[in-house]
Amino acid sequence: PDKPATERQIARMLALAGHPVALHLFLPDGYVPKHATPEHVGRFYRSWGAIRTEPFDGLIVTGAPIERVAFEDVAYWRELQRILDWSAYRGIAQLTLCWAAFAALYHGRGVAKRLLPAKRFGIFRQTVEAPFASVVRGLGTQFPTPVSRYAEMEADELPDTRDLAVLARSDASGLCLVEDRALDAVHMFNHLEYDAGTLAEEFVRDRRAGLPVAMPSGYVLGDSLANPPVALWRSYGRRFYGNWVERLARRRSIAPVPVSSRGEPEPRRPEPATP
Repeated sequence: PDKPATERQIARMLALAGHPVALHLFLPDGYVPKHATPEHVGRFYRSWGAIRTEPFDGLIVTGAPIERVAFEDVAYWRELQRILDWSAYRGIAQLTLCWAAFAALYHGRGVAKRLLPAKRFGIFRQTVEAPFASVVRGLGTQFPTPVSRYAEMEADELPDTRDLAVLARSDASGLCLVEDRALDAVHMFNHLEYDAGTLAEEFVRDRRAGLPVAMPSGYVLGDSLANPPVALWRSYGRRFYGNWVERLARRRSIAPVPVSSRGEPEPRRPEPATP
């Protein structure tokens, strides 16, 4: 719901990744955001139809506060399905965040989300379960991350395939990070890109909206917003995003994005069925 803040957070992480990154913002065709001014959208965003023939190395799909809405009832669901298929067809690596992680695993793997009785909200320590995976390199055996969602997916409900791997999770907050090697996709259910004050802003926003949300767990001393929060996860976020960009850079050096004579990226996978 706060596009400028999310844009800054992700752009900052990419800028610190150690490689030059060109960031292009786009929206599903025909979608008009409710929480951004037309001036902001018109200045910084293009439609998917306007950029779909351009060569990209990676696709980041951000979250949305709609976990309690059925996927099929989301206004841009069919368009998002097409975007995810386009990414896989073109060989574009995916990084999905929060709700988008649920959406991608539901679309690509048929995994259902489970609604939580209350918002899972706070700072939770995650355990790295696949230390040799490139995106968790340097995160150690455990790392803290902000969690802010109304849904979860169960590890034992993931398809039994060697292409899917749980990279990190927590007994308290559930799955954190899942990799789909077949689609070159990394699904992050949480928010290593958050600023120190983001959870506090969300708490105030939810309370003003009349939502029965509790104080974010493990966030500030004494569970009081009078105490300034500290982004204990920040160095881990930089490492995670840096690892993802490094993987894109390494893949580009081995196999550059192929471009046709018309300037369009050539497909690396069979054409998917259009949903």
